[in-house]
Amino acid sequence: MLEFPTWKKVWLWGITLAFAAAAIPSLVSMGNARWPDALPDPMVNLGLDLAGGSHILLEADASQVGEQRIENMEEAVRNTMRNAEPRIRIGDVSTANGQLSFMVESPADVDRARELLMPLVNGTGLTREWDLQVLDETRMVLTPTSDGLEQAVTDAMDSATEVVRKRIDALGTREPTIIRQGDTRIVVQVPGLQNPDELKALLGQTAKLEFKLVDQTALPADVAQGIAPPGSQIFPYAEGSDFAGQSIAVRRLGGIKGDNLINAQQSFDQQTNEAVVTIQFDSQGGARFAKLTQENVNKPFAIILDGKVLSAPNINEPILGGSAQIAGSFTTQSANQLAISLRSGALPVDLAVVEERTVGPDLGKDSIRRGMLAMMVGSVAVIALMIASYGRFGVYATVALVFNVAMILGIMALLGTTLTLPGIAGFVLTIGAAVDANVLINERIREERKRGRRVIAAIETGYKEASRAIYDANVTNFIAGVLLFMFGSGPVRGFAVVLVIGLFTSVFTAVTLTRMWVADWLRKARPNDLNL
Repeated sequence: MLEFPTWKKVWLWGITLAFAAAAIPSLVSMGNARWPDALPDPMVNLGLDLAGGSHILLEADASQVGEQRIENMEEAVRNTMRNAEPRIRIGDVSTANGQLSFMVESPADVDRARELLMPLVNGTGLTREWDLQVLDETRMVLTPTSDGLEQAVTDAMDSATEVVRKRIDALGTREPTIIRQGDTRIVVQVPGLQNPDELKALLGQTAKLEFKLVDQTALPADVAQGIAPPGSQIFPYAEGSDFAGQSIAVRRLGGIKGDNLINAQQSFDQQTNEAVVTIQFDSQGGARFAKLTQENVNKPFAIILDGKVLSAPNINEPILGGSAQIAGSFTTQSANQLAISLRSGALPVDLAVVEERTVGPDLGKDSIRRGMLAMMVGSVAVIALMIASYGRFGVYATVALVFNVAMILGIMALLGTTLTLPGIAGFVLTIGAAVDANVLINERIREERKRGRRVIAAIETGYKEASRAIYDANVTNFIAGVLLFMFGSGPVRGFAVVLVIGLFTSVFTAVTLTRMWVADWLRKARPNDLNL
């Protein structure tokens, strides 16, 4: 049990020194010194409570989800009836009172229309999404169910959370915290970001991009008064555009949405040198865009972003390549933000900032300083006690403790994990566990000596018996740490990460490394007794 061949020693020392070396850049940074740029710099990320940063609480407008569902259902019903063989003609379409109702022109088509609508009503899940009624023999009424609406809000919030995560990741920030709070809120915490304005601008943009045909039959006087022709709707021009303050009427249905975008990049117009956003559709979106422009040459279409018209250029010729350029008096920064938003996908619902808080780094620095002071004072006390109680074996335990701390930091740096204030508590907890392991081993060896065993036999038995208890205790702690990581969030997960990493390193250093050092000493010194 105390045999350590050379290859095993090399491997143990190699892994120990490699992980310990990975902690050096983080220790240098925490000491406010500069790490050379030419060297690798795996760093431990500091959480919001240690590094400072921005805390933003976003709230969704759930009523938009219901309105969007009505509009999507109307378009689906029209397409279904139009594509039926033979075609089913409908009219008198209304979306008032949160319902979709329409008249089937021929009573003979009602049963066929009902059969075609059943897949749309039932949806794809187990929840019935719509109630379908037939009134006065020809009027069909679709009413969203409460369960269906609740499920739609949940799906929209899940999608919105993922979109927010993609947008923040695109900023290049490290380890943001993005979690759902309640039914309609999202908490965003970005460590290290002291100015939240850029973040708010990015998250406050829905990035709902639409291309809709301009209704040329609309009278300017009616549009100015907000009166749209049947089948059309009015959108204002965006601020900063050439027609800011005016509005335009566009066809309500049809057109193309930005759902089929696969890429968006900030670039510059080759003629005007203005900042623009170049977008690229996938094959399906490119085909629809080509069809739209082929069928409407010499007609204007509006480019609408978040309900504001950026421009309404003429379609001079079909656009067949699946790519387009969006211009709208952008700055380089705003064009880049729009490109990030479009790449991340549109938010399915508007998000408003209802709480904003900037956390300064001073509190974190003070916490780190106090935590380091507590660790140093505690470590000195523990080292003094271990050496006084166990002599040489206490020295081994002390050195193992130092390597344990360095290895935890090094592994965290290599994994890119985040150290939070609760994480420091996990740090201290694992150090205590490592000391406990050495106490257990040394006491066991002491008992074996008192029973009359020889030195080598006592050490072998002590390590063997104590290791079982150490492994059992750490298995239960490991399970608890994994559960905390799986079901926790934010700082709780930070605590769990440090705890789990610390369990592995403390067992490795307290049991394996010290046993290797003790074995070397026994082979060289061959003692007749132990100072325990």
